[in-house]
Amino acid sequence: MLAAPGVFRVLRLQRPVGELALVADSFHVKPLLRILQSADRYQILGLSRDDVSLFEGNRDALDEVELDAAVSDVVADRLGTPRDRPKSSVWTYRAGGSGSQPGAGVRHGVGSEKSELIARETEKLFRDVDRAVLQVHSRPSGIPLMLAGLPEHQALFRRVSRNPFLLPDGIDVNPGTLSLDALRERAWRTVEPHYLARLASLVELFGTARAHALGSDDLDAIADNAAAGRVATLLVQAEREKADIDDRLDDIAETTLRHRGQVVVVPVVRMPTGSGAAAIYRF
Repeated sequence: MLAAPGVFRVLRLQRPVGELALVADSFHVKPLLRILQSADRYQILGLSRDDVSLFEGNRDALDEVELDAAVSDVVADRLGTPRDRPKSSVWTYRAGGSGSQPGAGVRHGVGSEKSELIARETEKLFRDVDRAVLQVHSRPSGIPLMLAGLPEHQALFRRVSRNPFLLPDGIDVNPGTLSLDALRERAWRTVEPHYLARLASLVELFGTARAHALGSDDLDAIADNAAAGRVATLLVQAEREKADIDDRLDDIAETTLRHRGQVVVVPVVRMPTGSGAAAIYRF
């Protein structure tokens, strides 16, 4: 809950936060930063020939999110109404029998005749969905995207996709067949190696920057450089607050964001410093 004269906001979060009450000149947002940061967040694009869905989550929670109008319009335009979609019914005639009797033998039907049409329409759908998802979901958020769907649909989507945020590994199942919790568990097993690799890369980048006087773990120096707009990336230790009432780490994180810097909340076991912060400067 965030409250001030004329303002009262209650935010529903995907993960629990510790009990804490602070009174200060600005809102305490570090717990929110950990939820909203891109380090362990991901999106899942559920794919099938006649449905598209989108989920967003982290290691603790996963929610289905409403597709942006640009994406849902593409889906509606391509799929149309159910009666407009190509049929895939197939029937079988028994070999040597009457043409009206079903049975084992030679296969005929609308599905075999329209398979190429269905394949072309599916490719068009996936190409348009890829373009729209990149424009209105992936690029603005900057977080990884994984696919969930049958292997043949994933292979087709990857062949036409131009999304640089698309992960090489996906979930080979229709997301509609899994509960949200089961889908989250499958997704995190895929995302966790990328998450750990990204943290390791940031820690290495900080070490290099500090060696060249372009990084620091000193809170006073970081605060001054954040106010000057020099902090490009700030690593902040999770679940750590300084003794002063306004939580200095929180203030530094807010200042960094205000100057369009990146803030990443890091678990204590991955934090490269003892001060609770590590800054990489722009210059």
